[in-house]
Amino acid sequence: MFDIQMIEAPELLDRDERSVGNGGFSSSSFLISKRFFDVCVSLLLLPVLAVIATFLLVLNPFYNRGGVFYTQRRMGRECKPFVAWKFRSMVDTKEVKRGADAPLELDRITPLGGFLRKSRIDELPQVINVLKGDMSLIGPRPDYYDHALEFLERVPGYRARHQIRPGISGLAQTELGYIQGVEATGRKVRADLYYISNASLRLDTWVFWRTLSVVFKRAGA
Repeated sequence: MFDIQMIEAPELLDRDERSVGNGGFSSSSFLISKRFFDVCVSLLLLPVLAVIATFLLVLNPFYNRGGVFYTQRRMGRECKPFVAWKFRSMVDTKEVKRGADAPLELDRITPLGGFLRKSRIDELPQVINVLKGDMSLIGPRPDYYDHALEFLERVPGYRARHQIRPGISGLAQTELGYIQGVEATGRKVRADLYYISNASLRLDTWVFWRTLSVVFKRAGA
């Protein structure tokens, strides 16, 4: 449906919040439909969340020692911080020491955590954030807040991607894969701005379908 070149147009990075097209976000019917879909799907996923959390309570002492959940401050709509929920997939630490341009700390991923990340199950608790209104099911993925502050200074167009709610999944994740580092974040921003400028129920449906495809192929990170 989408040519990857379409979402990497360099001119997208020359825009700010006032000049990026809002696509369907300028339509009240789209916003209502999107929020209705977010709430309905999230409510349906709550029992799944409870069942998986129960299994992790049993398995964690053996394969992922520590708490079931992990919370992290991330940058949300209008660049404001919020607390995102995840199933913990890495050895617990009090603070993130990895810099914005440093590689993922693969040595901290636990055996069970590796499965949770590959299957994207680690993101499932964020349906709580969706119900609270911090996030949407589909939208730009929120970054760790301290890293996001650096991206604001170093990545053109980064601020503009925060004019809408962040998402559990997004066009950048389904079409570009796992993104890390300042240079790669520029590619993610292009995809996010393309999504915002062309937002529609059809595009959301496409990203939702592509997300399910990635999950079933266990192509997460």
